[in-house]
Amino acid sequence: MGLFNIFKKKKVVLTEEQLKWNKIWDLWAEGKAESPYAELMTYQSEINNGGHGQYFSNIENNGDLNADMTILTTVLSEKLVDNLHKAYKAHLILEENEDDEKAEEIIEACDNVFYENEEEINSKLEAYADKIQL
Repeated sequence: MGLFNIFKKKKVVLTEEQLKWNKIWDLWAEGKAESPYAELMTYQSEINNGGHGQYFSNIENNGDLNADMTILTTVLSEKLVDNLHKAYKAHLILEENEDDEKAEEIIEACDNVFYENEEEINSKLEAYADKIQL
């Protein structure tokens, strides 16, 4: 039996925790995740795919950024709320002057604060996933 056939026959069994984690992301993709988790998932996804700049641009173009940011303030720690607001102020500066290096540095620093504290977000999403019925 070839190596390919050995791997082909081996099934991966996910734990209930992993199945629930996958389920919340499926709900999010379908637009059925509960608030504030839907907004938190969008925030995390956008930051991980392009930083705060991408988050602000995409939500401004496809949703209500002010409403989403207000919802995020109800679920994020004070540190991450402050970081979000700091990034947004820098984003507004960049909308006026895209060559503003100081604002770019601020956004990059805010991205780093997010990444350093992402476990906080994951913990909140894991608690949400734990409530999901499979």
